[in-house]
Amino acid sequence: MTAAAQLAVTTPATELSFAEWMRQVQSDMETALGKLLPAENNTPAKLHQAMRYAVLDGGKRVRPLLVFAAGELFAAPTTVAQRAAAAVEMIHAYSLVHDDMPCMDDDALRRGKPTVHVQYDEATALLVGDALQAQAFVVLAEGEMDAGRQIVMLRLLAQASGSLGMCGGQAIDLASVGLNLSLGELEQMHKLKTGALLRASVLLGAWGGKALAHNEIRALETYGTAIGLAFQVVDDILDATADSATLGKTAGKDAADNKPTYVSILGLPESQALAEKLRNDAHQALAIFGDKARRLRELADLIVQRKA
Repeated sequence: MTAAAQLAVTTPATELSFAEWMRQVQSDMETALGKLLPAENNTPAKLHQAMRYAVLDGGKRVRPLLVFAAGELFAAPTTVAQRAAAAVEMIHAYSLVHDDMPCMDDDALRRGKPTVHVQYDEATALLVGDALQAQAFVVLAEGEMDAGRQIVMLRLLAQASGSLGMCGGQAIDLASVGLNLSLGELEQMHKLKTGALLRASVLLGAWGGKALAHNEIRALETYGTAIGLAFQVVDDILDATADSATLGKTAGKDAADNKPTYVSILGLPESQALAEKLRNDAHQALAIFGDKARRLRELADLIVQRKA
């Protein structure tokens, strides 16, 4: 292992405000993603340009923030945290590219700019998603770390991305248009579609630092499940209450497409109350870690209290 790879995530939680820490991680990740994606002049240039268009210069980087917050908790090396964060962000970006295509949600706006199939074309968008998924595993596999934990991390990312994770949730979502889902059915869909990658982000950051004990895994999974559902509840609230300029994507689209949401099933006040309950659940799950889990608590607050 190189000397650089042995360096821990060195910024103590007490030295930076949450806003400063968040800006630092977001800035560092933009640089890291730029290096870990294929250069835009590499053949095939159009595909590589479109991959970089899909990933760079946009997004809140919630998943990388979760990786780094959990990585801080267990002193994950900076280079390991960066690769894990880049990998999960590439999977997330691929899912957005495919989700926006006409055969799925058919949206023209993402992160405040034209979606990939609009900016380029549908075939390129399809290939961008495929290539980003593959690149995510290249990035994670090439990291310098303990091989046993690296295999665990590769498996975590694969499971969270596949038919029992994000893709499965998307399949349920597409099959649910126009249906009257129960609250339990809606929750199961979003545990997969949105929650799986958020939960994996937390676990990837933690495993990047050490082999986890069973009670640590349980606590982080409970936290990840709570924030994953909270993220989707707030997304549904914002889709019903915010405008497209604020969101950076088409507002009100779920209602227009007759999709079941927390707001359509519970109503707005009850959805807001549920988001707050899930935030409290996330905080409680971190009790075993004490003050060292400060960043994860702050991210739970951000996820529930965000306005876009």
